[in-house]
Amino acid sequence: MSESVNQPILLVEGLGKNVANHANREHVSADDELVILHDIDLCIQRGDSVAIVGPSGSGKSTLLGLMAGLDVPTRGTIFLDGKNILQLNEDERAALRGEKIGFVFQSFQLLPSFTALENVMLPLELQDNGGTYAQAREQAGQLLARVGLSEREHHYPSQLSGGEQQRVAIARAFVSKPSLLFADEPTGNLDTHTGQQVIDFMFELNREQDTTLVLVTHDHVLANRCARVLELQDGQFCRAAKVEQG
Repeated sequence: MSESVNQPILLVEGLGKNVANHANREHVSADDELVILHDIDLCIQRGDSVAIVGPSGSGKSTLLGLMAGLDVPTRGTIFLDGKNILQLNEDERAALRGEKIGFVFQSFQLLPSFTALENVMLPLELQDNGGTYAQAREQAGQLLARVGLSEREHHYPSQLSGGEQQRVAIARAFVSKPSLLFADEPTGNLDTHTGQQVIDFMFELNREQDTTLVLVTHDHVLANRCARVLELQDGQFCRAAKVEQG
């Protein structure tokens, strides 16, 4: 499929994930596998913001990893920007992620031996069309300034607070102007005030770059900033609700 404004940025059909059962748990199929996800259908349009909520163990992070092409489902299809990612090999999936997707994680995932500036530059340096070193440095510096960290760009992650590390992670996620941003509990390790600042930065950059957001969260404040909230329980969507934008 060619790119079109009318084409969903992400289309999931009949997505399921089973794993070998190593414990006495519920939801085990007849072939003694644990069913993590049950035939998920999901359509996300460009510019949408979607929060996926649900109790621990409901399959939220598994679903996020599958949609990002970090794992392979047991069944179903996933189209990312019109491409069936399950027909791509791992190198092709990695290239597509580098071109289309940004990530923000609960544990920040910054490289400890890289400065804040170098961490933000990294996605550009890994892209074939990421430009020169000077251009990557300039773009990374601009994003760090945008999240209020100009004076911290030469500090290492160990020299930054949790909130500062997450702002670096957000700058890194947005520096390559991804079409789609996945965030897995982005405020999970932050206090309420710092978490609110991080949420504000994420949605400000989202509006500026028109990036589609897909968030896994237990944070009701963060979920209520999204246009759609989907609840996952026992590997199935059980509720979809429109909420007021905060």
